[in-house]
Amino acid sequence: MSTYKIATKARVVPEKQPLKLVAVEMDLGTCCARCVLDTGAQQVLLHLPLSQKGPFWELEPGTHRTLLQVLQDPALRDRLLTCPALPWCSQRLRPEYKIEAIMHMRRSVVKIPSTLEVDVEDVTASSQHIHFIQPMLLSEVLARGGPFPLPTEILEVPDGPPIFLSPWVGSLKKGQRLCIHGVASPPWRLLASTKGRKMPRHFMISGAYQGKLRRRPREFPTAYDLLGALQPGQSLRVVATKDYEGEGLENPGFTSLAMGDRLEVLWSDQALGAEDRDTDVLVCQRLSDEAEKEGEEECGGEAEHQEQIMLPLHTAGGFVEELSDGRRYSLQDLTVQFSLPCEVKVMVKDTNHPADPLTSFPGLRLEEKIVEPFLVVSLDSKPGMCFEIPPRWLDLTVAEEEEPPSQPPGSLPVATVEELTEAFYYRLRKLPTFESQAPPPRPPKSKGLSGQKKQGSKEKGVKSSQILKLQEPFLLPKPKVQTWPKTTEDISNLYSQTPGRKKGLTPTKPITQDLDNEHDYEEIVEKFPKTL
Repeated sequence: MSTYKIATKARVVPEKQPLKLVAVEMDLGTCCARCVLDTGAQQVLLHLPLSQKGPFWELEPGTHRTLLQVLQDPALRDRLLTCPALPWCSQRLRPEYKIEAIMHMRRSVVKIPSTLEVDVEDVTASSQHIHFIQPMLLSEVLARGGPFPLPTEILEVPDGPPIFLSPWVGSLKKGQRLCIHGVASPPWRLLASTKGRKMPRHFMISGAYQGKLRRRPREFPTAYDLLGALQPGQSLRVVATKDYEGEGLENPGFTSLAMGDRLEVLWSDQALGAEDRDTDVLVCQRLSDEAEKEGEEECGGEAEHQEQIMLPLHTAGGFVEELSDGRRYSLQDLTVQFSLPCEVKVMVKDTNHPADPLTSFPGLRLEEKIVEPFLVVSLDSKPGMCFEIPPRWLDLTVAEEEEPPSQPPGSLPVATVEELTEAFYYRLRKLPTFESQAPPPRPPKSKGLSGQKKQGSKEKGVKSSQILKLQEPFLLPKPKVQTWPKTTEDISNLYSQTPGRKKGLTPTKPITQDLDNEHDYEEIVEKFPKTL
């Protein structure tokens, strides 16, 4: 096969066209190669002079082979090959290899290309006593998935403050031997905080917790929290713990609440609020004690004691759940039947965890479920007690040991409750699980300073008028004596009306109608000018 096209007397031979060499003979006095060109439709006889320049490639007969088969056949090395799927006319395959190797006390695998020009010496026979230690992270052990149990030794502990307050945290030091028993099951955990203490404590409870819990009434600081607790098909009844005036709301459905009012949350809706804007509300039904009595008349009698009201989601009144459930639940049943957050009291501690601290608290708030894989680990110095480590937040660097671990017979108890540090607790609260939650609604914008002053003056005026109305019935009766007389306009007749009197003003009417005699009258007239 020629890599270039060849022009002969018979025709032009295209490039890369296979030719079959039959014989060498004389043609018209020139020594030529007699070749046969197979075009598919016919075979053409050609005479090529021996002086014809190439280059020419020799094509060996054989079956088509894959790239892997060519690489695996040592006889085909350094041979020119053709492939119609490649843009080149011929190829010589010279593959490069990568050698994977491990180095002593180095965690990553070293890859050495075959083209690297280095001198390598085989020291296998003289280095039998050397044990290569390959470090690995707990996350790599988790991804590898076994085999378990796996004896290891701690080579490095990640920097940073501790995340657990358990006693075994202090044992995680360099040189400590661990036994990894496998992946913890189930993979979910619950975040919980204590209730009834000034400084709450935070715990992570495993899904394998075997204690018994009883529900406690939940507390809701706003109506928005009531919306989060409302579940379809489940009744939610609460009692108001604070007075709510509902100031600034123009919708008559936004009624006020008094401490002790009982409500049943029905559904969420929208209503026309202040400044003619749509406001998200909760439709509730106000309950009375009479409606709860047995033997109450159905429908008609109950409607007299119940009314539907609307609470804006930004209502800042406090609520507490009405609860009469004395059943004891397992942790799994509780999370399936009820929504989180949930208030509980641990009645029976986990028998597999003798140091269960949850029974000593008056209440717990189960806040959120976290799905994260944990590894069950035990210390070589204390093989009888296991605990769970999250590689995501406590990724130790360990090395595999050759000695098999010593395990006590039977199943090992696992600590299902771990106390969290406050910093790690709030770090968990920043996870995307919590960030995806919608924020509570904002209350309506407050009025400006001028509006507050006007409203304050109006309220002040209303209050003062109310005070006057209250005080009016308690005013003293009007005195009968202290009435001033009317004087005459004509000064000349001032003294003529009363002859013999002293000079002074003379009243036209008696000062009082209750004078008994003339002596009293004269006495008053004599004192009058001095008073004036």
